[in-house]
Amino acid sequence: MNTNQKNQGITLQNGQTFPLTIKRLGINGEGVGYFKKQVVFVPGALPNEEVVVEATTIGQKFAEGKIKKIRKASPHRVDAPCPIYHECGGCQLQHFSYEQQLKEKRDIIVQAMERYSGLDLSKVEIRPTIGMDDPWNYRNKSQFQAGLRNGKVIAGLYSKNSHHLINIDHCIVQHEATNKATQTVKQILQDLKVSIYDERKRKGIVRTIVSRVGFTSGEVQIVLITSQENLPRKELIVNEIQKRLPEVKSIMQNVNGEKTSLIFGEKTIHLEGEEVIQEKLGDLSFELSARAFFQLNPVQTVKLYNEVKKAAQLTGSEKVVDAYCGVGTIGMWLSDGAKEIRGMDTIADSILDAKKNAKKHGVKNATYVKGTAEHWLPKWLEEGWRPDVVVVDPPRTGCDSKLLGAILKVKPKKFVYVSCNPSTLAKDIQTLSKVYKVKHIQPVDMFPHTAHVESVTLLEKK
Repeated sequence: MNTNQKNQGITLQNGQTFPLTIKRLGINGEGVGYFKKQVVFVPGALPNEEVVVEATTIGQKFAEGKIKKIRKASPHRVDAPCPIYHECGGCQLQHFSYEQQLKEKRDIIVQAMERYSGLDLSKVEIRPTIGMDDPWNYRNKSQFQAGLRNGKVIAGLYSKNSHHLINIDHCIVQHEATNKATQTVKQILQDLKVSIYDERKRKGIVRTIVSRVGFTSGEVQIVLITSQENLPRKELIVNEIQKRLPEVKSIMQNVNGEKTSLIFGEKTIHLEGEEVIQEKLGDLSFELSARAFFQLNPVQTVKLYNEVKKAAQLTGSEKVVDAYCGVGTIGMWLSDGAKEIRGMDTIADSILDAKKNAKKHGVKNATYVKGTAEHWLPKWLEEGWRPDVVVVDPPRTGCDSKLLGAILKVKPKKFVYVSCNPSTLAKDIQTLSKVYKVKHIQPVDMFPHTAHVESVTLLEKK
């Protein structure tokens, strides 16, 4: 071992086996333990388990290892019901009882707050996680990479940190309609001997099969992602999909010829049926186009948005800003209790959709503009318009620092933060804590059996 590693206080070597007690769950669902004060991440290990671990990666600040033996198993360890769970990597926590997953997800938020927020947590209410009554078949969309194995068309996900494609015939967290659609499309591509893309050679045509279902409408959309615009046997493919899957209301093609991990390319072609499928959240209905972002778990989305509504406590007189508004869902959810809603997003198509959605639902008190909140908030303040409540639902990277600066300048009475990443939430809370106090944090489980945890935080001006 080099002296540099010794100086870092690292005593482990690759391939070394050692006993470890798992203290908690990490942000990616792995077990976390300490070997002579050294942090060790162990995928598949659960809190309070005693395991024998083999070191697989030695980093400067942490090590990773794999379980060689479980000496003392957690009472909450269960058999994962999915036959390819350990290969696939799409879920991280199927071997953990669902009740306990919910407790540990709350704990992931507590850990992030302890580490980054600088708050005295004895004064912060972090509530129990809101879970699902039935935490299976909840995803409304699947994006499975296509491939060929021994002359057979397969479709699925790449196993963790590899380019090995795992064929998924039936995914138990996907809605049954998407499972059926993907399987049938796979068979059609096989029957018609359609050219399948080879990621290594960068040859072939069909790259990805995307299927999405409207939970309330039962309508299904199929998008074939292809490496080029010309799709041979296109009419035959469309005819077979219509014949074998009458529930499919929209058949689209998207062209992505780039060497990229992004699924969608810029160009979308309408092949057959409608360009959109219908979906409802509560009383609101939405048209979903091939590339439109929509929450993947509609059942829990209603619970999440209701928590936003409870946090905002609108009385009918408030001016509300929906930053990162997307197609306007959160703003419209709140519109009946607000005097005025103003939303902004940097994606022009989202703003067009938000305007259409507001018009369709007769929401007359909403205005949508393209651009960033850090541009619009100070501008509106200069014009004499100050929001009472600002709601944000930022990407995993958290709020833009300029947006936080704008919030601290504009100082709305309430700031409601919808987060999908506890670490960035905690860091952003630290920035805001000069002016705001955290009233409560409500975790919501949007993705059962994965390590993801969402939350709704209410911050009030001191």
